[in-house]
Amino acid sequence: MTTDNRGSETVGVRARIGRREFIAGAGVAAMSFSIVKPESVRGSQANSKITVGLSGCGTRGTWIAGLFMKHGGFQIVAGADYFEDKVNAFGEKLQVETGRRYTGLSGYKKMLESKPDAIAVESPPWFHPEQAAAGVDAGVHVFLAKPVAVDVPGCRTVEESARKATAAKLCFRVDFQTRMEPNYREAVTRVQGGDIGTIISGEALYVCGPTWGGQGQFLRADPTNPENRLRAWGLDRALSGDIITEQNIHALDVATWILDAHPVRAYGACGRKGRDVGDCGDYFSVIYTFPDDLVVTFHSKQYGRGVDDIGCRMYGTDGTIDTHYFGEVSIKGKAPYDGGRTDNIYQKGAERNIAAFHDSITQGDFSNATAASSVRSNLTTILGRTAAYRRAEVTWDGMMKADERMEPNLSGLKEL
Repeated sequence: MTTDNRGSETVGVRARIGRREFIAGAGVAAMSFSIVKPESVRGSQANSKITVGLSGCGTRGTWIAGLFMKHGGFQIVAGADYFEDKVNAFGEKLQVETGRRYTGLSGYKKMLESKPDAIAVESPPWFHPEQAAAGVDAGVHVFLAKPVAVDVPGCRTVEESARKATAAKLCFRVDFQTRMEPNYREAVTRVQGGDIGTIISGEALYVCGPTWGGQGQFLRADPTNPENRLRAWGLDRALSGDIITEQNIHALDVATWILDAHPVRAYGACGRKGRDVGDCGDYFSVIYTFPDDLVVTFHSKQYGRGVDDIGCRMYGTDGTIDTHYFGEVSIKGKAPYDGGRTDNIYQKGAERNIAAFHDSITQGDFSNATAASSVRSNLTTILGRTAAYRRAEVTWDGMMKADERMEPNLSGLKEL
């Protein structure tokens, strides 16, 4: 397990909201609640706090932990990160006792032995399936960051973990913020109700400026140092899943949400021309074919300046749904819907997911409905990535049968 030490996602976005560096509003709320175990929490007691351990104590992980505390129904009691400096900074900020700060690749296992009621998994994506599965096996509720995995085997593991969680009466929630935004939810509901008629084609995009700039310094200093490689995980294909899986998934998740389907095949291209370190691409272009020969084009980039957008449009026989993460959500056509501008999805969406996680635990809702749709969008990114790497058509069934695994270089790293 390692830290979530991300750079800013885009220059323009940072100026407006700062998706990767946004810390404001993550203050710790000091409220007088008693701390109880899961069996008591499930009784929906009004004055109970759910104890949470954090895996991945970098910038975003520490911020998410602050939002858990801000909610008022949670208490952060433990943290795990490969790097001691990261877990200690997190611990000091959120007043976690030194004896419950764990380091090394297996630090999360020690954290689970301390028996929190729940864990929040904010480590680099390659570690997500293993850590989420360990949480369910340990009998704790799981709050999991996107993407849920970087490869098909990882997605299968997450799918199985969610099933196990339901059987064990545990909550398993994936933190896709867009799906909790009211304008998006209403617009998608209307489209799925037929308001734009039969959808014929669509497009999705995720365009932004340079990312992970702060991590590049570690690879430039010594790319052979294993801890430097880990600190620069956002620039590593296997650890991050490449940009189409780690970040572009936001746009493709909306596409699969609107269509309520996964693609049957894809072909595409990708490359790296604006990035000088790491092995991730900085642009992807993919054409997806969904059932009934519905074609959705996708493009992303992480270089240059001037345009920042995470958007999705679907074109139907009676109208168009037009969505933008940082802008307007609307339907134009026979049955228009002027949803208006989105709120701060980056923070508000996370807060809503944390609140929903709390409600599910205290009300005993173990349906864990976010897992299946999250796995579907994750696999959609992997299909596009595979097609782009090969510059050839790849089918969904062929991808699933191949069951290809990504393996990062973890040699030289300590377990504890």
